[in-house]
Amino acid sequence: MYKNYNYLRRRLMIPEYGRHIQEMIDSLLEIEDRDERTRQAKAVIAVMGNLNPLLRDTADFTHKLWDHLFIMSDFKLDVDSPYALPTREDLDVKPEKLEYPQSNISHKHYGKNIVRVLNRLKYEDIENAEGEYINAFKYMHNKSSEYNQEHPTSEMIANDIKILTEGAINLDTEWLKKVEMEHKSASSHQKAKRQQRPQQRQQQKGGRKSVQRHNTQK
Repeated sequence: MYKNYNYLRRRLMIPEYGRHIQEMIDSLLEIEDRDERTRQAKAVIAVMGNLNPLLRDTADFTHKLWDHLFIMSDFKLDVDSPYALPTREDLDVKPEKLEYPQSNISHKHYGKNIVRVLNRLKYEDIENAEGEYINAFKYMHNKSSEYNQEHPTSEMIANDIKILTEGAINLDTEWLKKVEMEHKSASSHQKAKRQQRPQQRQQQKGGRKSVQRHNTQK
């Protein structure tokens, strides 16, 4: 017994319309009289429009239906269309290639934004913009640690800043020591807070238990 599976049939140009519409359009190509062929093509357009009744009132809906009719006929249908006939070349137009900005960064793991920040800080005195210097330094320290999977020294970060700014920013040793001391004190403070949290939770639990016992004794 012959089984007519879809994967054995001809590939549909626009599958959304289904195989019955495709067969109707194929039958139009067999009509010899041009006037009759045009009349039947308009009937097929009406059927195609009935498949999407909600889109009938949209702009250029009928134009799209005629374009789909010619596409599904493989541009072989010769009828009087109320619109300009589409061509295969019009549909095969490829979009223009996008030009991506190319910029060479010696330390790509820091990103472009930090380079912009450092280029702006080149013209700022470190005493007047010390907070921005420290934020940029800490950001680069964290990114270097993530990228290299090791703890970088302050001298390494200072050297990277010097390279990225082409020698315009040269952080001295005293300033680096100051930032290190602030970073260590902040880290130790956060560590102490983390250690206090479990103790506070245990104290809160102990207080709740004592209150419950007191209530049960009453």
